[in-house]
Parts: sequence; structure tokens; C-alpha cells
Amino acid sequence: MNTSPAAPGGMSGNHQGPEQRHPWRRFVALGDSLTEGVGDPDPGSPNGFRGWADRVAEELSAGATGFSYANLAVRGLQLREVIDTEVPRALALHPDLVSIQGGGNDLLHAGADPDKLADALERAVRELRALDATVVVFVGPDSGRSTIMGQFRTKIAIFNENVRGLCERNDALVADLWAMTELADARMWSPDRLHPSAMGHHAVAAMVLTTLNVPHTLAPLSPKPLPVRGWRQARVGDLVWAREYFMPWVLEGIKNRSHSNGFQAKQPWPGPVNFGRAVPPPADDSAEPGS
Repeated sequence: MNTSPAAPGGMSGNHQGPEQRHPWRRFVALGDSLTEGVGDPDPGSPNGFRGWADRVAEELSAGATGFSYANLAVRGLQLREVIDTEVPRALALHPDLVSIQGGGNDLLHAGADPDKLADALERAVRELRALDATVVVFVGPDSGRSTIMGQFRTKIAIFNENVRGLCERNDALVADLWAMTELADARMWSPDRLHPSAMGHHAVAAMVLTTLNVPHTLAPLSPKPLPVRGWRQARVGDLVWAREYFMPWVLEGIKNRSHSNGFQAKQPWPGPVNFGRAVPPPADDSAEPGS
């Protein structure tokens, strides 16, 4: 792997020291439950989860003097909520590296328009790029044709193609979940089948670091073959999952209830990376962080 990052997104990388592997000093992650880390348990984290963004921040902080990280993601948010509540906060934090992920909670509902979602996302990406920050934008994973989630596959694919186009127009990077064939392994997913497991978040973190062209220590995992399940066992498992996880989630959306249930960002203020542990806000809460 190249040890000299290409420094996309307007970053020159000229201030990079001899032992520094990348040019970034403040990483802010935006999104919903995927970026919050749901599915990757960590009792020591303020929200009880670790996740791909924490794992990326841990790698980026190694040997990077003064590196800080904030995670503004909140589970359950739809894309418009991510844009309206998290993007302004991110702009105030003056990051030089931003990730933005969302749309999955929209696309799993009837009537969701992937074109309109992408248009809204592009406006947000333009605002973030105006900071001269490197912006990483996620496309959704391939749900597969033969799964219950397969009914949403076409909408996700249309959204993804729109995202690729807006990234090209705005000099942003694509975090390509769709291309991650390893996500077809059931052990990459938590029991709810909506969020990655610890193994899945690990794989996503490695993908993001590779996208950034940053050397890392996240070795590829080689999971043991899954035990063979008969057709009847597989269908029973699908029915239990749909009853206990998926249908309650859909019904909440039909009732126009926020899936966030009052949850807050786990690390709203940028600070040193402490393996996902909470960083207290500045003493003067009115002061603009990063000023």
C-alpha cells in the first residue's frame, strides 16, 4: 500500500511530517446508526457501541500529533435529518476530513425517491467541500436478490449511482459498501440484519482507510465457513427476524415516528481519540470549537 496519501478533496498534504501517514487533523463523522456504530458493542463507549468510524479514527490518530475526532451520528435519522441537524454542526467544527452517510432509513420505506435524496445530499456535500475538507460519501450495500431486503435493491442501486455522480462533480470520495462482497457473509451482520457486527464494522473501517489511501493495521479477516443450513431452517430464521426486528422498525416509520428515540451524538465535540470514550465539551460551551 502506498504510504503517501493522495490527499484528495483539496488537501495539499504539504504539512505532513516524515512520520505522519496522512494530512488530516480533525475528522468529523456524520450519519445514522451505521456511523454511530450500532451492532459493534463496546461497554466502555458512551453509547455502548464502537463502530467503523471509531476504528478509522483510532488508525488515523496513530502518530498524528493533535489529531481529533467527533462523531455526530445518531441512530434512526433519515437523510434530511442528518443534513439539517448534523451538517451545520460539522461546519462549525472546521474539520479537514468529513464522512457523511445516510439515506438507508429513507430507502426502506415505500415512496422514497432516490433521486430527490441524492439531490439533497449533493447540496450538503457542496457545503462541506466549501471548507476545503476531504469529504467521504457512503453508498449503500448490496442487499442481494434472495433476501427479504432484496425488494429495496433497485432503489439503493439508483441512489448509489446518483451518489457516485455527485462525488465526481464535487471532488468527493466514495465509500463503496456496494462493492464489499465480503458483506455477503452473514457473520458480518448483527442479529437484526440491519447493522454490521463487530466483524462488519471492522471490514467497513478497512475499506474507508483504503479509500483514503492510508496505511492501517486492520488485517483482512478470514471467517470460517458458515455452517450449512437447510432450506427450512433458513426460512424460519427469516420469519423470526422479520417479526422481531424488521416489522417493528417499518411500523415506526409508517407512524412518522423518529427511529432515533431521543438518542444523541456519542462524541459531539472533537477531541483526542480515546477508543470511543466520551470527550467532555469545552468549559465555555458558547465558544466555537476549532477557533
